[in-house]
Amino acid sequence: MNTVDGGEVLVTQDGSVLTITINRPERKNAVDTAAWRGLHEAITRAAADDDVRCVVITGAGGDFCAGADLSSDRGTQHPLLRMHGINDIVLALHELPKPSVAKVRGVAVGAGWNLALGCDFVVCTPDARFSQIFAKRGLSLDFGGSWLLPRIVGMQQAKRLALLGDIIGAEEAREIGAVTWVREDDEIDGFVTDLAERLAQGPPVALAQNKQVLHAGSHQSLREALENEARAQTINFATDAPAARKAFVDKTEPEFTGEWMVR
Repeated sequence: MNTVDGGEVLVTQDGSVLTITINRPERKNAVDTAAWRGLHEAITRAAADDDVRCVVITGAGGDFCAGADLSSDRGTQHPLLRMHGINDIVLALHELPKPSVAKVRGVAVGAGWNLALGCDFVVCTPDARFSQIFAKRGLSLDFGGSWLLPRIVGMQQAKRLALLGDIIGAEEAREIGAVTWVREDDEIDGFVTDLAERLAQGPPVALAQNKQVLHAGSHQSLREALENEARAQTINFATDAPAARKAFVDKTEPEFTGEWMVR
């Protein structure tokens, strides 16, 4: 296992699974400028590293992320430029060509909840609490919330969460589709480890293609989505699909490498 101590963001790699941990437990992992920068760097590096096949995002201590640290020094940069920099993190996570899992304990509020929603899966403990707290701070949604929420929970629920800023628990979050699994505190680490390893063992190119076609399909016509699927499948035919086909015939488990088979 390799660990990079980045101070406010820790990066640990165990095999093909990379874990990004926001490390500001004294602030419930509220993110300041240095932590935003660390998140961006960690996600960008994970995207470019072929040895990384799954990314887990979590928080140190007993909380996931309390959103942006409104009490931190924001410097003199123009607010719009600062928001553009934060938006780059949202895009990097959304376009990450590897599966991503948010492991949530405690609070996930504001940008912290949207960081979790930006992952492919969200696993939380029963005591987890979620809120789009922006309106209570005189703010509107950010970190992709205006795009993510209605697509995940539907427009009426998105408006309820955004306009009222209510805090909801783990089970309600699961019921509306904002959480994939709820696991007890003493089970969540093992569950996420097993999930991440399963994802890391999958066909990396096919999983990346699945993410891409699903994201694109949410705003395409059926005809456009079908054409996108055809292009993606053609790539798979020359990547890991032959190994899967051979394993099926041989009644063995395939080993997916993501290597291009055409020479």
